[in-house]
Amino acid sequence: MSALAEPEEVRAHLVAAARAGTALTYSELLEQLGYAFSRPKMRQLCAILGAIDEVGAARGEPELAVLVVRQSDGIPGQGWWVAGGARSRGYQGPWEGPEAARFIARVQAETFAFWRSENGTGEDGGSD
Repeated sequence: MSALAEPEEVRAHLVAAARAGTALTYSELLEQLGYAFSRPKMRQLCAILGAIDEVGAARGEPELAVLVVRQSDGIPGQGWWVAGGARSRGYQGPWEGPEAARFIARVQAETFAFWRSENGTGEDGGSD
């Protein structure tokens, strides 16, 4: 099975969304990568999102996977929750509904703020 996309390409779409202050649905991100939505493609995408966030965490960057959400409610899918996205922040609440939406909005706001700041240049270093 060939790779859905290179992690760097997916990351570039996510950083652009973060700088624009917007989340992307799974369908929107897959479309940007040249694919129609399907559950197998979504699962491949989720694996890439996890890898992107691991590398980003090592760089001191906030997670980007939280920006990829279900079209139905604007909340990340089950994979994000079980992979530890919420647990790592001490969240013990539901994965759906208003409480989850408020939690996700706070996490996304942190990601938006970082990528809109000078620190969020997307570069691996650089000078001032």
